[in-house]
Amino acid sequence: MHTVVRGVGALGVTALLLASATSCQGDGQATAEAAPTSPAAAGSASGLAAQQLDWHACPAPGPAQGGGAAAPAANWQCATLKAPLDHAQPDGKAIGLALIRSRATDEQHRIGSLLFNFGGPGASGVATLPALAATYASLNTRYDLVSFDPRGVGASDGVICLDDKAMDANAAADGTPQTPAGVKTLDENNAQFTAACEHHSGPVLPYVDTESAARDMDLMRQVLGDQKLFYFGISYGTQLGGVYAHLFPQHVGRVVLDSVVDPTKDPQQSALGQAQGFQLALEDFMKACATKDAGCPTGSGGAQGTATITALLQKLEQSPLPTSDGRQLTESLALNGIAGALYSQDTWPVLAAGLTEAMQQGTGNTLLQLSDGLLGRNQQGQYTNLNAANRAISCVDSRQRYSDQDVQQQLPQFRTASPVFGPFSAWGLTGCTGWPVPGKTDHPEVAAAGAAPILVVGTTGDPATPVEGAHAMAQQLGPGVGVTVTLQGEGHGGYNTGNPCLKRTVDAYLLNGTVPAGGTTCS
Repeated sequence: MHTVVRGVGALGVTALLLASATSCQGDGQATAEAAPTSPAAAGSASGLAAQQLDWHACPAPGPAQGGGAAAPAANWQCATLKAPLDHAQPDGKAIGLALIRSRATDEQHRIGSLLFNFGGPGASGVATLPALAATYASLNTRYDLVSFDPRGVGASDGVICLDDKAMDANAAADGTPQTPAGVKTLDENNAQFTAACEHHSGPVLPYVDTESAARDMDLMRQVLGDQKLFYFGISYGTQLGGVYAHLFPQHVGRVVLDSVVDPTKDPQQSALGQAQGFQLALEDFMKACATKDAGCPTGSGGAQGTATITALLQKLEQSPLPTSDGRQLTESLALNGIAGALYSQDTWPVLAAGLTEAMQQGTGNTLLQLSDGLLGRNQQGQYTNLNAANRAISCVDSRQRYSDQDVQQQLPQFRTASPVFGPFSAWGLTGCTGWPVPGKTDHPEVAAAGAAPILVVGTTGDPATPVEGAHAMAQQLGPGVGVTVTLQGEGHGGYNTGNPCLKRTVDAYLLNGTVPAGGTTCS
């Protein structure tokens, strides 16, 4: 899932939640050629491409991956892939990339391995895929479902920055300063985060970029024995997939990009678009809340509802609310909690309850729990390395560095886009200022002339990756490559909503090679 970088990670740091809808429009069909299942990789397999993976029962996820129980040995296997730290020096230092798989249940009709990236950047695929396995059960018939912790993430030489106690302080700190002293404090918090990353993980910071991760995926393709890459990327995973297609168009098999990061936008444009996306989702939530509940905490919604939430946030900036675990609900934590709940219609009732609790009872338990979920904090106070990896990957990818003056010039535009989320998103742009590694590109290159058709899925009410990004990605991939499918609905992650039309369309493509007509719409 895509994010706007901030001291601890801002509005879109991570989420894979559910929504719902029903019917489908659009017919025309074509066929995507299935890649041979021969173990021979395209080109000669030498060096690391010839390595044999040692698949074994999976250990329990570590704290950097989010903890929890081990995936059941009957269904899941884990392995470590060796990859070059620096792909420009393939025979130099190697790093280990954590992999997980569930073997295809219909071995006789197996197509190959379907590789997943769940976004962030910074989400652990090793921890996420088993948790969402039921969503992809139909695909597991003919594919080995495979995911991984990208370089810098989780068990793959995960970037380390602040410790848990310092993370709590950073997450709670004011992210919308309104005075010179507040700006100075924000800058100091960013500098502390950056210094901790450099101290603990300096040697790997230049090499956690998206292009290197895409080259890792091509190595995975070879080692897993596929001539073409079969891939399902969600949110930031769409950026990774687009970069892969640009680098290796001849290796593109069947690829789905769902909830698409706009590859044409720079960080400032992305942040502005994300603020608008969250504001749209907030307004949709308030409208639904007012329709269903006469006691909705945001009243009739619209401008009145936005003003009600803005007033709550202003109050929290001055007087944070108590919670049952001893922490206080600050403005920043409340904003993250509201944003986290907007990823899915399923969590809209929780958001309504959290706002009611804060406004009427004067406590912040529910909004704090929502914030913790977004930021990767468990009940024991441990954080995954999502926020550290998110910043490290985002800052090495993007060349732009924004000053406090840049932000202040842009603030009116951001406030217009969203009175609730705009200032938070704008100040998040300073997160890479002072980063010890220069950024590599102005925006990702995804042109993939000659690649097989790629399904590009956008959802109209997506807060974190607005639907316009899907159209931009399809256009950038090139004629005959990007094929758009639009879900009319709410939430981030279209396929995961279980929408029957979208599921049929994606499954027909991945399992049978049936390419839908461009512009197909599901509702």
